[in-house]
Amino acid sequence: MRETSRDVVLAERWGEGLVAVPEGERVDIDVRLESVHEGILVSGTASTEYAGVCGRCLTDIVQPVEVEFQELFAYSDREASDFEVQDDHVDLEILVRDALVLSLPFQPVCRPDCPGLDPETGERLADHPELAPRETIDPRWAALAKLAENPADPDLGTREEDHGR
Repeated sequence: MRETSRDVVLAERWGEGLVAVPEGERVDIDVRLESVHEGILVSGTASTEYAGVCGRCLTDIVQPVEVEFQELFAYSDREASDFEVQDDHVDLEILVRDALVLSLPFQPVCRPDCPGLDPETGERLADHPELAPRETIDPRWAALAKLAENPADPDLGTREEDHGR
């Protein structure tokens, strides 16, 4: 069994979408390598920061991310595996990249209660609290909304037999 730590600087961006781990970012990796009958069991953690934009208000965000990973690197004479021991070495890049990228949020937010953007002006609602979100009525339900506002209005299409009940 061997434990080691590495600081790796990324040569390329990891991730797509609204947030990713940028090129040049440092990834701290703590790993434990254990020899087992089938190969080498790799367990560890990786931590770094991701950067991007908030999915609601488009503000730039930078957040820390830490993941745990574990994988068995099989000896090459065993069954086919995605991860194999090559010349008594294991390549952790794919394992760490996949763990980090899959842990990135799909819809990142700058804060949990981010109100987003005003749909009419495009301004950030957090910067302008007077621009409270307006309740919009789906045009398909507009006639029902009018009926709810004034149920006795004869112009809203009530039938005559309904008035006698």
